[in-house]
Amino acid sequence: GGGGTGESGGAESHGAGGPALSGEPRHDPTLQHPRCVYQILKRHYARYTPQMVEETCGIPQDLFAEVCRTLVANSGRERTTEFAYAVGWTQHTVGAQYIRTACILQLLLGNMGRPGGGIQALRGHASIQGSSDIPTLYNLLPGYIPVPQAHDHEDLGTFVETVGAQKGYWANMKAYLVSLLKAYWGDAATADNDYCFGHLPRLTGSHSTYETAMAQIDGECKGYFLMGENPAVGSANARMQRLGMANLEWLVVRDFSLVESATWWKDGPETETGELRTEDIATEVFFFPAAAHTEKEGSFTNTNRMLQWHFAAKEPDGDARSDLWFMYHLGRRIRERLAGSTDPMDRPVLDLTWDYPTVGRLQEPDAEAVLAEINGSTSDGEPLSGYDRLKDDGSTSCGCWIYCGVYADGVNQAARKKPHTEQDWIAADWAWAWPANRRILYNRCSADPDGNPWSDRKALVWWDAEQGRWTGHDVPDFIADRPPSYRPPEGAKGPDALAGNDPFIMQSDGKGWLYAPAGLTDGPMPTHYEPQDSPVRNPLYGRQQRNPVRQVFSRTYNRFHPSGDDPGAEVFPYVVTTYRLTEHFTAGGMSRWSPYLAELQPEFFCEVSPQLAAERGLEHAGWATVVTARGAVEARVMVTERMTPLTVQGRTVHQIGLPYHWGPNGHSRGDAANELSAVALDPNVHIQEVKALSADIRPGRRPRGPRLREFLQEYRERAGITEHTGMEIRG
Repeated sequence: GGGGTGESGGAESHGAGGPALSGEPRHDPTLQHPRCVYQILKRHYARYTPQMVEETCGIPQDLFAEVCRTLVANSGRERTTEFAYAVGWTQHTVGAQYIRTACILQLLLGNMGRPGGGIQALRGHASIQGSSDIPTLYNLLPGYIPVPQAHDHEDLGTFVETVGAQKGYWANMKAYLVSLLKAYWGDAATADNDYCFGHLPRLTGSHSTYETAMAQIDGECKGYFLMGENPAVGSANARMQRLGMANLEWLVVRDFSLVESATWWKDGPETETGELRTEDIATEVFFFPAAAHTEKEGSFTNTNRMLQWHFAAKEPDGDARSDLWFMYHLGRRIRERLAGSTDPMDRPVLDLTWDYPTVGRLQEPDAEAVLAEINGSTSDGEPLSGYDRLKDDGSTSCGCWIYCGVYADGVNQAARKKPHTEQDWIAADWAWAWPANRRILYNRCSADPDGNPWSDRKALVWWDAEQGRWTGHDVPDFIADRPPSYRPPEGAKGPDALAGNDPFIMQSDGKGWLYAPAGLTDGPMPTHYEPQDSPVRNPLYGRQQRNPVRQVFSRTYNRFHPSGDDPGAEVFPYVVTTYRLTEHFTAGGMSRWSPYLAELQPEFFCEVSPQLAAERGLEHAGWATVVTARGAVEARVMVTERMTPLTVQGRTVHQIGLPYHWGPNGHSRGDAANELSAVALDPNVHIQEVKALSADIRPGRRPRGPRLREFLQEYRERAGITEHTGMEIRG
């Protein structure tokens, strides 16, 4: 048992616009007032000297200074710097604050909204950005509109008043949401019934994937769909994931191969140790083979928000079907079974607009028809050209307001493929970028307050006084005929409340926030905390070792380590980090079954430095066992200079690198790195911390069968681990 420390504090109750703010802050253009944000930042970060950074992170002072000089030298009127990151930044209990740190630096250096600048999340090739936009996140509706909260948002008016903004483009929240409700429920959505706002599900708190797995173990979640996921090896605390699935009534798995999430019930690690017996597991597992990307058409959206259309090369073989086919026909069959029902609970399903045309022998839903619905239309069926045409009176429908315009004029704009030799460097005629085919967000930043380019070399958009409008290479990210000199009249609302030199149009004040007064659970400015399981102390805050509002859960299957100077921390003296390889893809479902890729990377391995190998008696290509309080894995040893020992607070800290692609199935097999990880989450977005955790390593292979459970218990006892370890809010 045991609950979570560091509840989300309502972080999931607002979308990309952040919380609505009112009032007008005081300004000091001289930046000298002691309560000026600039002065607050200077005081807050004064402690981050090169010496302190070296003591905390192990980066030599001269190397840190070189990074700083390089960053500054490459930022200014003539040059820009971009931060490109992936899960190395996000998978921490302070992951959101790492991104905020980049935001502060880029704002101060003038690198936002300009060519070659910005902050780019590397989203992979599988439409990861698209899955956020449309979305698959539990707390968001399409276009980053928040899901309503139970009890707080009983009607549409209350919801819009609570989460909408008075200034900027989020002031149009009602138009975005009503158009979405019309796309969902069509003629059934009317002004008299709040456009079916009551049909939307309500949040009762955080329902992230990890809390859902715990709800499975607790018997609260009865059924689960896994579509292109393999949490049995790919999610933090893989054992917890399997224990959750073992307590379901039914589980649907859609994948290319029989991944571990489809077979754990017969050959998972818990059946080997005797913790689970196949004959005792009541979960009914349904496996549906999925179509590959070459066998289906649709759009994919990645890092730069660009929707690109791909076409099917062939129909899928055998029983394989696309996700679109599966969800459409599942919905159709459910609606047929519910036909005639008078139960109010069934109305949201029965009222849905679920009439997509199908094509071909397999009756595949027409993906372009889905795109047209996402784009939106007027009440007479005319495709909308952009989100500025959306209305809040029910006369427009739109499945995702930021995608409005992708089907302008009834043409699939995402399918455009004009060669680069026939257009300029912005390549506006290749595919389509949201919103409004704008290639660089907040591009008002590319011109100075008077509307002139900061430099000819970096010119993007600028004010043309003769034409009385903004012009340039990109679509302006603001009202095109609004002069730089415009100042909003008193009482102005929406976009009209932003001045002509306010570039950040989705913020309620049009400004970039160096100091975030609300919206982040763990404070307005980033600061350093150690990971949940860390072998070193936090030199900044004394007793405050970890993020005080991190989400941690004390469960028998999710024990944490002593950290820093706590007794028992020496049992786990090394630091594990997880990462990916070129030859494999995430949890391995798309790569371990490929004989070519399996031959290139045939076996699970750990990377260690020559110094650590000597210290622990590890031999190159031999076996090693890596241990935490949650589990133990065996891996082949790769001794390499890549894993550099760090000097932190006067001691050597060794690192162990673990690729996390493996599991017991497929051509390339091995233990899963996530047997080691715990569920410790960032409090804002509930992502797992798997990029830094303490561990031990020893030569040889791990124990098998029931002996493995005894082995782990011996480690926990040596470290003095209890249900309270690592759960302290202060500590």
